[in-house]
Amino acid sequence: MVANKNIRKFREGLRGRLFLPGDQGYDNARKVFNGMIDKRPALIVRCAGVADVMAAVNFARETQLLVAVRGGGHGVVGNAVCDDGLVIDLSRMKSVRVDPGNRTARAEGGATWGDFDHETQAFGLATTGGIVPSTGIAGLTLGGGIGYLNRKYGLTCDNLLSADVVTADGLLLKASAEENEDLFWGLRGGSGNFGVVTSFEYRIHRVGPVLAGEIVYSLDHAKEVLRFYRDWSTAAPEEVRADATLLSGSDGPALAVIVCYCGAVEEGERVLRPLRSFGSPIVDTVAPVPYATVQNLLTEVFQPGLLHYWKAGFLRAFSDDAIEAIVDFFAGAVTAPFAAIAIEHLGGAVSRVAPQDTAFSHRDAQHSLLVLRMWQDLADSEDNLDWARKCYRTIAPFLESGVYVNYLGDEGEAGVRAAYGANYERLAAIKNKYDPTNFFRMNQNIKPV
Repeated sequence: MVANKNIRKFREGLRGRLFLPGDQGYDNARKVFNGMIDKRPALIVRCAGVADVMAAVNFARETQLLVAVRGGGHGVVGNAVCDDGLVIDLSRMKSVRVDPGNRTARAEGGATWGDFDHETQAFGLATTGGIVPSTGIAGLTLGGGIGYLNRKYGLTCDNLLSADVVTADGLLLKASAEENEDLFWGLRGGSGNFGVVTSFEYRIHRVGPVLAGEIVYSLDHAKEVLRFYRDWSTAAPEEVRADATLLSGSDGPALAVIVCYCGAVEEGERVLRPLRSFGSPIVDTVAPVPYATVQNLLTEVFQPGLLHYWKAGFLRAFSDDAIEAIVDFFAGAVTAPFAAIAIEHLGGAVSRVAPQDTAFSHRDAQHSLLVLRMWQDLADSEDNLDWARKCYRTIAPFLESGVYVNYLGDEGEAGVRAAYGANYERLAAIKNKYDPTNFFRMNQNIKPV
């Protein structure tokens, strides 16, 4: 327990707001994206700036409180909040400043991709970002960052130029290719293991209207469409990202392909024509649209507060056998909405970075796979969890041993090691240097030696 006098002194030194259990707003402040997460922190500090973050780190260290760091609160495993500890909440720190001349943008750690895109698109600019606007920039970037522009411009972390980080000793450091280079390497995929990132500086790119939308097929034709999609997407130019998803929604089961072509629209029409003309799609919404439109395609699906369970991996063999197994399981076991098996399109610029150049090492994968289950009633959890686990067991023989850390659940140290592969030992050495006591451990944790 922390003495009341210490809490009062801490509160008086903050510019932001401190929530305690019983305070008005406390229950709302402890909610995160995944409705399965129901944790009760001892304190929540909604920081107004870097000084508040430094004060919160120092207070937690001195009082030996467990610390969780909340950016967007979108992580499915719920590490943005903790029981009985202190939550450093960055959600008030949302400013985004764009330099269109140098094509850079600096954003605070509580900004979302909706915030970021709103500011950068005013200048016709963007960088690879999350495909749901409410996703925080911090968690996505620190885990690597998959998005609709990744085949043309690389992962989000590949576009990171610098970051301001409050470390476990309460100091503010700049990490870049010129300063604290080891920390900068670790931030590009190493999750939240090394400190609280209060701002990110990104390289941004010219992104005007894109050719994007959704092509939907009957589940009866899913196998032949997926075989075509596999071959077409693997050979597609880098301006294309196309994600194929088996899903059960309010209209029943189907196969949907979301495409985004970020080059010249006329060329995009030619490139996408084979996919759009294959088979007999029942819906085709592909059209020239603002980039923000494609970024919002999944907003209604991913409403905060729903209950989530995810399992994921990188496809080792996107073979005919894999397609048969995936579709047969989905067609035979799908129940009430919402269930999905999403195949995400990688390669291109992602694979031009060497595995050892950033903490994110899964550079050779052409497709990632995500098993996703969402539901509303806590009483239905066991059936939904059972479906997702059975689905993953069916698909696992076709997956690599590694996983995208932002999709990792509560798989423990073995899962974290698999996520980082050969880069794990280097990350552990950086952890030893910047956080030797494992102060920041509410994350996919890299343990100091």
